[in-house]
Amino acid sequence: MIILLSPAKNLNFEAEIPEIPHTEPRLQTDTSELLKRTKKLSRQDIASLMKLSADLSDLNFERYQALSKGLPEDEAKPALYAFNGDVYRGFDAASMSAKTAEWAQDHVRILSGLYGLLRPMDLIHPYRLEMGTRLDTKRGANLYEFWGEKITTLINDDMRGAEGPVVNLASNEYFSSVKKSKLNQSVIDVAFKEETGEKSKIISFYAKFARGLMARWICDNRITDPEDLKTFSEAGYSFAPAVSNSKLLTFTRPRPDPKA
Repeated sequence: MIILLSPAKNLNFEAEIPEIPHTEPRLQTDTSELLKRTKKLSRQDIASLMKLSADLSDLNFERYQALSKGLPEDEAKPALYAFNGDVYRGFDAASMSAKTAEWAQDHVRILSGLYGLLRPMDLIHPYRLEMGTRLDTKRGANLYEFWGEKITTLINDDMRGAEGPVVNLASNEYFSSVKKSKLNQSVIDVAFKEETGEKSKIISFYAKFARGLMARWICDNRITDPEDLKTFSEAGYSFAPAVSNSKLLTFTRPRPDPKA
C-alpha cells in the first residue's frame, strides 16, 4: 500500500527531529532544472505567479536564489517533519515511533511541485512551489507538463512487490500530477464529511486534518488490506457505506462545535 499526501505551505524547520536515517529526494536532476527556472523569477514575477504578498514574495525570492546555489545538508530537514499544515498536524510525526517511521518511509509518499515525489525522510530545504503553479519551462506551460509521467513511474517502482492499492489522501491539485490510468495498482480515494442535520459536506480544514489522521493510523496499524481502511474511527469519523464504493471510501461524523 502506498499513501499519497499533499505537501503544506507552512513549514517548520525549527523543531527537533528524532535520530533517524535520512534519505535524498530521487528526482534531484528535475528539481535542479526547476531551480534554474525559478532563479530567473523576479520578486514581482513570484508575486504575480503565486498570488503572494510583497513579504512572501521577498521570502521566496531569497529562497530560490539560495536553493539555486546549493545549500548544506545541515540546513535541510526530512519532509514529513518539515511540512506543518493541517494534514501534518493530523499526522503528528513528532510522536511517531522509530519503527513506525521506518514503515512510513516505505509506504507514505508526498507529492511536491519542486521535488516531484518525496519519501518521509527525504531531506528538503524551505521552498514554496505549488503543483498548480503555471510556471512555464522547456517541458511545457505548467508543472503538470514539467513532471509528465515521472511521478507516476516512481510510484509504480515503489509499488513493485507491495500489497494493497494506492490510497489517495492528497488534494485534487496534487493528485492531478499522477497519471492515474498508468498506475499499476488500483486507487482508492477517501472523503471526509461533516454532518449537519440530514446534510453532509466536506469542510477543508477538517478534511485536511483527517487525511493526516488516517495516514498516521495506517502507519501505526501497518494497514495493507483495503478492507481494513473501513475500520478507521479516529476523531469520531465512521465509514459511510451508503455513499461509498470500491473506488471511494467516505467517512462522516457530526460536525464539531467550533466553540468547543
